[in-house]
Amino acid sequence: MKRGKLEIIKDILAIIQNSRSIKLTPLLRKSNLSSKSFYEYFNELKEKELIKEIKDRKNKKIIITEKGLDYLNKYKNIIGFIEEFDL
Repeated sequence: MKRGKLEIIKDILAIIQNSRSIKLTPLLRKSNLSSKSFYEYFNELKEKELIKEIKDRKNKKIIITEKGLDYLNKYKNIIGFIEEFDL
């Protein structure tokens, strides 16, 4: 079954959350998206402040923001509701 936009966003945010911080290339690989699709989602998530890039001494890493964590929690609640009512 093909993933929808909301599920893809959830997957990207969950990867970042589980890693605490992650470099761009491993995030791209783990997202299981084409480069083009990945960068469209990545840029949208940055613009909407669900994720942000931080720089340490030599690398850029991606972290999830409070807004991103809120998205994950609300997504889980919606999925739970759908499953509870068998929708």
